[in-house]
Amino acid sequence: MIDPSLLRLSELELDALTELINIGIGRAAASLALMCHEPVTLTVPALSTVTPEQAAEMIGGARVGRVVAVEQDYAGDVSGRALLIFPEVNSLELVRAVAGEDVPAADIPSLATEALLETGNVVLQSCLGTLANMLHRQLEISTPRLTEGRAREIFPRVSQDGVLFVYINFTVRGRRIRGYIALLMDLAALGALKLLVSEFVKRETE
Repeated sequence: MIDPSLLRLSELELDALTELINIGIGRAAASLALMCHEPVTLTVPALSTVTPEQAAEMIGGARVGRVVAVEQDYAGDVSGRALLIFPEVNSLELVRAVAGEDVPAADIPSLATEALLETGNVVLQSCLGTLANMLHRQLEISTPRLTEGRAREIFPRVSQDGVLFVYINFTVRGRRIRGYIALLMDLAALGALKLLVSEFVKRETE
């Protein structure tokens, strides 16, 4: 069973974590804009800590069908697995937006894996790197890999106890695409993250 106190951030801690994620997302948007040669807007309308089962339902559960996720492991003072997740139809929209309107529609599926891995690597590296830097810690981040399945299949039922769940909106070439970032952590990592964010809040408010 998950100890609810480890999943519960105070209002100040949640605000601080949202601010850090937003900084990382801003850096990712700047990098993606250079990659696409077009302005890119990324926004984070909501952030919460939930169980894997709740995260699957927030993506759409059994209703949404298949999803595509770019995943990377991270290790250090806080360890776990990071995912950038899209419903399958949204992932192809993102690939088209990144590739540009000049690319024929028939070529989009063949470009999908490379484009999604590159996009996911930029977004996840920016978010994790910003968290590590601002919390005065270091993280080792693995190379990205692509996984597909239903929402409930990409969140393991064992060994991972909680999810930092982030809604994220992409706006690229006039296309607005909803995705999700999920940082999966066990109880020890969740406790370490809560402590680090609490220390960050104290530093910023003293």
